[in-house]
Amino acid sequence: MTIQQISLLLLIGICAGFLSGMVGIGGGIVIVPMLVYLLGFEQHTAQGTTLFMFLFPIGILGVLNYYNKGFVDMKAAAFICITFILGSYLGSKLALSIDKTAITRVFGFIFLLISLKMIFTK
Repeated sequence: MTIQQISLLLLIGICAGFLSGMVGIGGGIVIVPMLVYLLGFEQHTAQGTTLFMFLFPIGILGVLNYYNKGFVDMKAAAFICITFILGSYLGSKLALSIDKTAITRVFGFIFLLISLKMIFTK
């Protein structure tokens, strides 16, 4: 891995962490496209790499800030975590069975739908 690649990875991490702490996004919306377009990762590799990142307590300091201000619903988070495990497993199995062009288009379409919903609803 080159110094330039390492620098880009560090930049991706700080940008995703900042956006995650600021508006609750980071993984799929920021890291996956940056890995694909800045570092030339294939879609599957970008998605797998991002999921690996979630294995570690990467958001703990951001969570502590929100928790200390009373903005963490522990029950809701617990329910989401439980089902996220199953969803992540099933989603990864499906994604790996789809070719890279199709999964990239699925990713882009979902991203587009979310963007349009956020732009055009109050």
